Amino acid sequence: MATDLGKRAKEAFVDDNFDLALDLYTQALDLESGNADILADRAQANLKLGNFTEAVADANRAIELDPSMTKAYLRKGIACIKLEEFQTAKTTLEAGVLLAPGDSRFTKLINECDYFIAEETNGLRKEVRRNVLPITSSPSSNRTTTEVVNGSQSTPVLPDLVKEVTNKPKYRHDYYNTPTEVVLTIFAKGIPAKNVSVDFGEQILSVIIDIAGKEQYNLQPRLFGKIIPEKCRFEVLPSKVEIRLLKAEAITWTSLEFSDKKTVPQKINTLPASKEQRPSYPSSKSKIDWDKLEAQVKKEEKEEKLDSDASLNKFFQDIYQDYDDDVRRAMAKSFVESNGTVLSTNWNEVGSKKMESTPPDGMELKKWEY
Repeated sequence: MATDLGKRAKEAFVDDNFDLALDLYTQALDLESGNADILADRAQANLKLGNFTEAVADANRAIELDPSMTKAYLRKGIACIKLEEFQTAKTTLEAGVLLAPGDSRFTKLINECDYFIAEETNGLRKEVRRNVLPITSSPSSNRTTTEVVNGSQSTPVLPDLVKEVTNKPKYRHDYYNTPTEVVLTIFAKGIPAKNVSVDFGEQILSVIIDIAGKEQYNLQPRLFGKIIPEKCRFEVLPSKVEIRLLKAEAITWTSLEFSDKKTVPQKINTLPASKEQRPSYPSSKSKIDWDKLEAQVKKEEKEEKLDSDASLNKFFQDIYQDYDDDVRRAMAKSFVESNGTVLSTNWNEVGSKKMESTPPDGMELKKWEY
């Protein structure tokens, strides 16, 4: 029965009816919760619907049940990139490429992670440089930012302005269209649900995040179009606040907020569910055509000029493909469970216990929550 439901779910997925596919996969898992293949497929359906946290959870469970399932590593990596957990995504994809030597999808996604990790690091350095002010005298009070204690100067301290900037929460938000909804995501990690207040009006949205000791976050735009307030909803997740706005009219919102500029609303052709267009997700970062990326398999590998990272990946791939299944399972299991710090080929040792993370000297292990 679970197999039949899985087949029907795949047919719905091929027809772009992702909601139906997700529902059928869930029914199949209710009957057979330990089916790693169905879990990995449901992760893909969650990816298409923008449920990235749920996709990570499904992929994690699939990897636990079958450490050699390459598509589970790929889908977890993609979901982590969408959640901007680039280091976790890179570790997952590096484990996956060991299972699929020559699959260029993993290599390209690892390069994407390296780019975003470097971008985040550079952005943080710029923010620190901008917020730290020079130590100067104040004309009105004749004080400097250096505190005087008992007639002698102590360690320099930052002015109150910098402290206020440090405490102020800065949450990025983004949105995408579906034929019937606009899905707004506020990337606020670890916010308790009790601290989030969302109110819906006919063409107004009010979002308030109030955390003790920090400046209150307010997002109160006049919306691009009218919504149906009683059918709108929101959910506070570990890494974000997701708000679903039900459109009063089936038009494409070209922006989140209302504009005085006269534009002709684009009517959405509400086709049957099997023919609906996939939602587009605007982003300020470089866009990735995920469907095209998934369709590319084992191409360009022989032609590309290997840099240092690619050479290392190629080295491990050449070693990996010469071993038997037990050694491959041992390598994959030890690498994933240790968060990329251990690579063992002894299945007798690895298969009987969970491998603990062993960070290099001078480094600290950090766990990520979803």
